[in-house]
Amino acid sequence: MKEFVCICCPMGCHLVVDDSDKSNIKVTGNTCKRGEVYGINEVTNPKRMVTSSVKVSGGVDLVVSVKTKEAIDKKLIFDVLNKLKDITLKAPVNIGDIVIKNVLNTGIDIIATRNVGENK
Repeated sequence: MKEFVCICCPMGCHLVVDDSDKSNIKVTGNTCKRGEVYGINEVTNPKRMVTSSVKVSGGVDLVVSVKTKEAIDKKLIFDVLNKLKDITLKAPVNIGDIVIKNVLNTGIDIIATRNVGENK
C-alpha cells in the first residue's frame, strides 16, 4: 500500500494505492477517474513535467524559461536538467521555440515558455 495526494485537480484527494497484485492495482480515496489514473501511474510509471531555464545571448534577458512539452519519466529529470545546463540560445527567442528536440530520445521536446527579444 502506498499513499499519495492527487495533483490532477484542486481537490487534492488522499489516495491509497494497493499494488500488492500488480495485475489488479486498486485506488481508493479518489473523487474522480483522473485520481484513479494518477494513482496507478504513480506506482507503475511516474512522470513529471520538467521546468528550468537556459541562457540567452544577445537578449534583453539573460535567461529564458523552458519546459518539457509533455511529462517525462521521473527517473530522467536530472538527465534532462544536465542537458539544459550547457545550452545557450541566441535572441530572439519565442514562446514555443524548440530548445531540444526529442530530448534523450523520449520523443518529447523542450520548448521555450516566454519571449526574449534582442538587446539593441
